Amino acid sequence: MRFENLVKTYIYKKGMPNMRFTFVPHPITGVAAEICRKYLQGNDPITGKSVLQEIIAALTDPLTSEDTKTGFIERPTPRLVEPDTADNLHKLFLENRWTDGLPIVLPTEARVAEMLKGTSHGADEFVGRMQPSSPHERWSYTVEKVAVNAVMAGAKPEHFPVILALASTGMTSISTSTTSFATMVVVNGPVRNEINMNSGIGALGPFSHANAVIGRAWTLMSINLGAAGKAGETYMGSQGNNYNYNNMCIAENEEALPEGWNPLHVQKGYKASDSTISTFMGWGFTHPDQSFGKDFAPQIPFWLKFVSPFSSATLLLDPTIIQQLKNNEGFDSKEQLIEYIQQNTKVTVEDWLDDFYAVQNFVLPMARLGNEPFASWMKLPKDELIPQFPNTSRISILSLGGGTNLFWQAGDFGYSRTVSVDEWR
Repeated sequence: MRFENLVKTYIYKKGMPNMRFTFVPHPITGVAAEICRKYLQGNDPITGKSVLQEIIAALTDPLTSEDTKTGFIERPTPRLVEPDTADNLHKLFLENRWTDGLPIVLPTEARVAEMLKGTSHGADEFVGRMQPSSPHERWSYTVEKVAVNAVMAGAKPEHFPVILALASTGMTSISTSTTSFATMVVVNGPVRNEINMNSGIGALGPFSHANAVIGRAWTLMSINLGAAGKAGETYMGSQGNNYNYNNMCIAENEEALPEGWNPLHVQKGYKASDSTISTFMGWGFTHPDQSFGKDFAPQIPFWLKFVSPFSSATLLLDPTIIQQLKNNEGFDSKEQLIEYIQQNTKVTVEDWLDDFYAVQNFVLPMARLGNEPFASWMKLPKDELIPQFPNTSRISILSLGGGTNLFWQAGDFGYSRTVSVDEWR
């Protein structure tokens, strides 16, 4: 049973190591009610015993002395590991799963001290708390602990304020969700050029030290400061996601934006002179086919139909496409294009209801409580068209690329938050 270890370790961490539990076959998401009933009437796949009998016994059998034991889990966290050879230390970090499986820069005291020069904040200052998902406990961390992971990722002191800002969000880059989420961080403002981030040709490729190490630091922080990434316990993604290595760390190509098209951080209320990071979560991106010689905007709703209803959408547009949208198609701002996408990307009620993950698990319970517009949508004929994105806040547009092709990508990444980098200088 794939969840046996997860359940046992979770109840242990909650101080209930002898809590009684039983299992039914997996999965149950999207499974018909009659099959779920058969699961309950069948046997526990772990013990082979009757599920119903196990539930009755768990609720009625008297507690034993072992069942009533309480206590605390000791988690000593020494600041330093014992001195050893570089080879042995690399082995130690790898065997303890303190890495992402790739070679690291060993975080010596001297290297960490050098990293700390990248900020005016004290080494012992509290930065944030992180957890793999809401049921798990939140781990807290200081500036020094973030510096350790920044060193391991290969970052330099000039990258450190961006990494601290990312750490301050408390958002893990490795969610425990079974659906294999990934994350993205978008950097805006002057800091992009100060640390030579790539937002042009090859922006998503391995062509920028800053892009690579900032994104990787997020992974290492999630593992070491947020208890994430332990397969079968704090990570349950069925297939995993290759984006988790450096989490799509990009800088927006602000210089290529035409007049009226604001960069992301300005859209979120910051000044153009501010430096920020913004976080996103989703599953992936795809490259839709571009029909050359035609208007671009009408093609977007067609290609966004691969995005699950009720999910978000993020478009990565090359500057060549943005210029076409501005000059040839009359879109004078991102907001105008976003509104067009929201109004013109539609699905039938039937297709909406057939989306088991997003709709069946999350939207329908809200609809049944009377939340709009979902309650009204449930009453419509199945062939009625409804907006795929309930509101414009679920759509983001970013300028990215070097202008060598009419290229774009679209994905289901949803915006999470924007925070200041300048506060961490």
